[in-house]
Amino acid sequence: MGNKKKSHDHAPETLGKLGKKEYEDALKDLHVELVKLQQWVVAKGLKVVVIFEGRDGAGKGGVIKALTERVSPRVFRTVALPAPNDREKSQMYFQRYFPHFPAAGEVIIFDRSYYNRVGIERVMGFTPETTVRRFLELVPIMEKIIVESGIILIKYWLEVSEEEQTKRLMQRIHDGRKIWKLSPMDLKSYGRWYDYSRARDEMFEATDTPWAPWYVANSNDKQRVRLNLITHLLGRIKYEQLKREKVVLPKRQSPGNYKDPDYSYKYVPEKY
Repeated sequence: MGNKKKSHDHAPETLGKLGKKEYEDALKDLHVELVKLQQWVVAKGLKVVVIFEGRDGAGKGGVIKALTERVSPRVFRTVALPAPNDREKSQMYFQRYFPHFPAAGEVIIFDRSYYNRVGIERVMGFTPETTVRRFLELVPIMEKIIVESGIILIKYWLEVSEEEQTKRLMQRIHDGRKIWKLSPMDLKSYGRWYDYSRARDEMFEATDTPWAPWYVANSNDKQRVRLNLITHLLGRIKYEQLKREKVVLPKRQSPGNYKDPDYSYKYVPEKY
């Protein structure tokens, strides 16, 4: 990732806000390309894992929604695991993630991943430091095995500024549509900005490898980061548009002796 000592705490300035039509047109074009990618992944039996990490409020959910809203959920599957239960806590750490890895023809998107161990678990004191350091030693080895098994592994870190994070968390507090996004853990971790910065920097230093590099995206502008990340993802997987036969709707059958039944349906009231 170039100069690994570079600080990411101050994301680069964003350009002017995109117009609604400009954004929607660009996203529509990208959605068309994602459908082409989907068809290629299925036809060629590709196996893809995409990891999204970042601070609370960095916009991971919005990016994943934009990425998946026009493709099949049977091909592009999102995995967002809850806190581990007692049984899972006793397992090998990676064990709860491996069952979600792709079979041929699947793209698995992790909304947070096994990197929780060096993020929230480390910062909030849920995991001993010795365990964290051993984890950082093992991850590059594990990811090399993953890649050599034929899986395309792509890792994204969404970087948001302190000011923008505060703005977004305040919106969650005051918007009834977003309050569900604000967890007690979000509030506890909010004040530990630089603890997260140090944890992120060490994560990059240990796990940014030639076979599984980290890609950092400025997420201060939600619309731009969605377009930028989808564009980048499309560029990371070689695909071609498959030939398809021209689609023609068949002629609809005649009603014959069919008549609408005389039945009192319970209609949904039309209030709008």
